[in-house]
Amino acid sequence: MKDVCPNCEKISELEHIITTEELNVRGDIIKVEVEYYKCTECGEEFEDPGSKDDPLEKAYREYRRKHGMIQPEEISEMRKLYGLTQKELSKIVGWGGATLSRYENGALQDDTHDRVLQLLKNPENLHRLITKKGSFLPENKRNRLLNELSAAIEKTCSFPNILTERFGKYEPSIENGYKKLDINKLFQMIKFFAKDGVLKSKLCKLIFYADFKCFKDYAISISGAKYAHAHHGPVPDNYEHYFATLIHDEKSIRVEEIDYGEYAGEKFYSEVEPDLSVFSDSELEVLLSVKKFFQSFNATKIREFSHKERGYNETKVGDIISFEYSNDLQI
Repeated sequence: MKDVCPNCEKISELEHIITTEELNVRGDIIKVEVEYYKCTECGEEFEDPGSKDDPLEKAYREYRRKHGMIQPEEISEMRKLYGLTQKELSKIVGWGGATLSRYENGALQDDTHDRVLQLLKNPENLHRLITKKGSFLPENKRNRLLNELSAAIEKTCSFPNILTERFGKYEPSIENGYKKLDINKLFQMIKFFAKDGVLKSKLCKLIFYADFKCFKDYAISISGAKYAHAHHGPVPDNYEHYFATLIHDEKSIRVEEIDYGEYAGEKFYSEVEPDLSVFSDSELEVLLSVKKFFQSFNATKIREFSHKERGYNETKVGDIISFEYSNDLQI
């Protein structure tokens, strides 16, 4: 394309270059895609001033993902969940006023601070800190927070969380999209896709695509579930246990037998509305886009589509499909 070069200030042909660079982040060499322009008149290279694509930000995000660290948007979402300002949360954990703001805006946290942020995900830890160090908060706000956290602590004893303990005893890794299993989000995903009725085989693919697309776009999965290679396509590992819980224990999913002549299928219907408040805006956007993309696909078509995924083709029956394959996702 032709435009004014900011170096020689002449209208010239600008060559658009996309390449890979290696950035050193705390001793780790992180490869990131960068793009820039080269002026064919003076030979100088320059970045697009209107671009919001920051190679260092991408490298930091990849570093966090690689080391299982919390991402900036997760910090912000966790803080806002309890209605705390950056200043209030910083004071509770004993940090300087600008520290939390920098982390939420993309600065790479140190290991010690990351461990504190990870601990804050547990409402029991935050409850303990507010009890000890939250006297500076207005009394009504402090009481509200303690009551909400107490309720959240009680909720951790619910059946879905017991199930998380049973089937989710694994650390965040590339096999689960760098997220511990969140049974509640997984269950709400199932209810979301089954709201208007969906065949079980198609449902398994929709959940797979939602988690993998979220990882592809945001470097973290929605549910933290692992996915396995099955004969009929990718499925959530232990999916029969999850479905059985929703059908028999929670009674939130109704099953109808569908007769197709040569074989029978199971169609799932949500008996309750999914709780969409558990999802972030970005997660909800992914769920809606996956539902829309596959809206016209029947079970056979989505199975054939999933069989073309690189992650499916390069694994065998029973293997866990790594989220490394998300970059090759067809959607």
